[in-house]
Amino acid sequence: MKMAKIGRIDLCYDIIGDHNTVTVILISGLGTQMIRWTVPFCEMLAEKGFRVIRFDNRDAGCSTFLSNVRVRDLNDLAGLLRSGEHISVPYTLFDMVDDVVGLMNFLGIAKAHLIGRSMGGIIGQLFAAQHPERVLTLTSIMSTSLNPSLPQAQADVMQMMVAPKPNPADQKAAYISQNLAFARRISGSKFCFNEKDQIAIIEEEIIRSNSKSGGLWRQLLAIIGTGYKKELLEKIKAPTLVIHGSEDPLFPPECGNDTASTISGAELFLIEGMGHDIPPALYAPIIGAIDCHAAKKRVAV
Repeated sequence: MKMAKIGRIDLCYDIIGDHNTVTVILISGLGTQMIRWTVPFCEMLAEKGFRVIRFDNRDAGCSTFLSNVRVRDLNDLAGLLRSGEHISVPYTLFDMVDDVVGLMNFLGIAKAHLIGRSMGGIIGQLFAAQHPERVLTLTSIMSTSLNPSLPQAQADVMQMMVAPKPNPADQKAAYISQNLAFARRISGSKFCFNEKDQIAIIEEEIIRSNSKSGGLWRQLLAIIGTGYKKELLEKIKAPTLVIHGSEDPLFPPECGNDTASTISGAELFLIEGMGHDIPPALYAPIIGAIDCHAAKKRVAV
């Protein structure tokens, strides 16, 4: 396990394919750890000639948790949103963009291909808008522009995502069961759901971040505190690929369409039957699409 100190934040990261010279940075989604970018996925990218860097966002995995920051109750937050009151947040997605910049500086990376999933896709979009000189290409997977006019996540999915979780230290079976049910719910109908693999990754997540909490809520507040920034998305000049599933219950396919139509010249790759996950059956077509996309700016930096 490697750590990069970025100001007050320590980011946990690892590198696969360190012998390669073309860098890809994988940005994780809301409340998820870098291991959701699985080793087989990363190794397949490395076989294409990429130096693959994955990392835990702040408030996830083995990176710094801002546990001293109080998180509002969901009902309180919903009431404030309805009233239109200003919401004070611990940090925004722009701070998480700065984390990525800091990681690149720490590792001496001048430019990279950015690949973000879900919340990570939004971070990638904002990064590409703010730091165009450091982005070779952008790939936004199962993400959104945060346009408030877009269809919202299905209610039961949001409820499952934010429901209180059992403590895995003394309720491990219940914790795994709850997370497994969520993973099954957001998966697409066309691809096999591998329960054994899902349980294995949930158990690994427990080992990596057993005693930490509140991270998902602070990241969710970061999304809310950032809001829709259409004017920034319209500034993106990097070649952009938007990958989305036709059965995504968290960010409906309209979200992918909107992202692709807002970013000038972006290409949309809509995958039939894909939900809000990347099953092994899709590794090859997704990595193939990323490889072809990255070929537009394939330089060693």
